[in-house]
Amino acid sequence: MKVAVAGCCHGALDKMYETLELLQRRHNVRPDLLLCCGDFQAVRNEADLRCMAVPAKYRHMQTFYRYYSGEKKAPVLTVFIGGNHEASNHLQELPYGGWVAPNIYYLGYAGVVRFRGVRIGGISGIFKSHDYRKGHFECPPYNQQTIRSAYHVRNIEVFKLKQLKRPIDIFMSHDWPRSIYHYGNKKQLLKMKSFFRQEVESNTLGSPAASELLQHLKPTYWFSAHLHVKFAAFMQHQTNSKEELPKATKFLALDKCLPHRDFLQIIDIEHDPSAGDSLEYDAEWIAVLKATNSLVNVTQSSWNMPEKNGLHAKWDYSVTEEAIKEVLEELNHNLKIPCNFTLTAACYDPSKPQKQVEPVHTINPQTTEFCAQFGLTDINDRIQQTKEEGSVRGEYEEEEEEEEMDSTGSAEEPSEYNTDNSGLSSINPDEIMLDEEGGDEDLSTCSVDPSPDHPPDFSASFSDIRIMPDSMAVSSDDAMDSTNEELEKSGVSKQVEEKSLNERPLKRIGGNENGNSGIKKIKRRNQAIYAAEDEDKTE
Repeated sequence: MKVAVAGCCHGALDKMYETLELLQRRHNVRPDLLLCCGDFQAVRNEADLRCMAVPAKYRHMQTFYRYYSGEKKAPVLTVFIGGNHEASNHLQELPYGGWVAPNIYYLGYAGVVRFRGVRIGGISGIFKSHDYRKGHFECPPYNQQTIRSAYHVRNIEVFKLKQLKRPIDIFMSHDWPRSIYHYGNKKQLLKMKSFFRQEVESNTLGSPAASELLQHLKPTYWFSAHLHVKFAAFMQHQTNSKEELPKATKFLALDKCLPHRDFLQIIDIEHDPSAGDSLEYDAEWIAVLKATNSLVNVTQSSWNMPEKNGLHAKWDYSVTEEAIKEVLEELNHNLKIPCNFTLTAACYDPSKPQKQVEPVHTINPQTTEFCAQFGLTDINDRIQQTKEEGSVRGEYEEEEEEEEMDSTGSAEEPSEYNTDNSGLSSINPDEIMLDEEGGDEDLSTCSVDPSPDHPPDFSASFSDIRIMPDSMAVSSDDAMDSTNEELEKSGVSKQVEEKSLNERPLKRIGGNENGNSGIKKIKRRNQAIYAAEDEDKTE
């Protein structure tokens, strides 16, 4: 089975699918599946644009809305994860995954599916330690903080994925697993991207959460994006016992989708020829979701996942074969994911722009159906319940305050809030300022002599194997902040007045940071990566 893998799409679906069609015409190569490693930008309308954490001048509609409306249809089954530049309000509707358009499937905050017997997993977003232990509490309309925290990886998703026992064939993450650069052509990477050196040498580039999952899941393939550079690595995993067979992971990071860039990779994957052509649920993953349902948290409170430390009565939430069998029986052994895509927002109309439309918190019927079928908590419904409870408490407290003010005869005027996110900072703290310092050389095909600093490249040979050291082990409660974290603290933005989240009701679809100090110019993150015409800037 031929699988096409793409890096950051940035909403350029037409370009991506046109490239696939060109491959077919020129080389007779037709992929059976397309995987996208984040920054997909499933933007349906102007409200979605305002929920995307990018400077206003880089908010472009692009072409996804044509696929959402039905004007166009993806020519190949497309499965993607979320990155750090997404219409977060749209993806939030599908926390467990679902169709964002016909033939285009989002894996959710974390997820596992099957296609032709190939097991595909992924985790959306990027790692930020200050949000890692929180619940998924954000909802639109977002403020200056939540518009970013909405796409930060949470420990509960990592915990769920770590309950999996069966082998994973393909895994996707947006940011790279921390330390993976030690298993590829690191010298060439630093030659091209010299500003990575400090983080590479201090081993702070990448996600410790993804690194933890890499060590646990040991997938055959791991695909990432985010840094806008193509890079290959090969990791031989340590075995836990003499009986355990050695496992290795082929890692590949993809460039962003731009004209004249090699942003697609075609991989041949062994598959089950007797399996159908439909995307399917993964029975073990469904069983894990059911087993961990009681751990769902929709508050800002930080908490740790259960551990074997004497503080928890239960810490192992992996599932038995019997639990997996029960899932199969519930589905009558029919694992096909229903094609139940539903429009939940108005589609962009170029002839009738609506720049002032406000984003609303929506419950997607796909999520409602999925949760009802498997007895799971609808995260968005729980968020709304929490908001309503908080609103009732707020009204009670307000009445008490009014009584107190009446007795004193004085009160401050209430402040006004503005929900317009178009005034967001022109600097996104989550951006990587990556100035191109060389050509667009493909790190996956660089030929170098094998050495500790020059392991063999991905596309040529995997015979020279490096063993992953124990020092790579990262705890799930790792609190190390990367240089990116420091940027988030140093990035100064315009003061943005915000409207209370409680002021907007949930929309249920039926049926079918402050101050004006200067900003330091540092060689780290670059806004211009959003502009497709600027090919010499990367994120």
